[in-house]
Amino acid sequence: MPKRVLQGVVVSDKQDKTVVVKVERRFTHPVLKKTVRKTKNYHAHDENNTAKVGDTVFIEETKPFSKLKTWVLVGQEKA
Repeated sequence: MPKRVLQGVVVSDKQDKTVVVKVERRFTHPVLKKTVRKTKNYHAHDENNTAKVGDTVFIEETKPFSKLKTWVLVGQEKA
């Protein structure tokens, strides 16, 4: 089974080797038929502390690094 890859924006880089990434998904509401935006924050492992707040990054599912970190940083675009 392939690992999921999500794209999001770094909202916090204060922790060592960890970034918090906000991922937004859009979908059509089943009753209202309007486009709805939902966001969720993911903690991702950043081995070299390269990502900064505002960067657009790609994260991939992985084995758990800790209680909250089950994602790893795989690529980024500078903001």
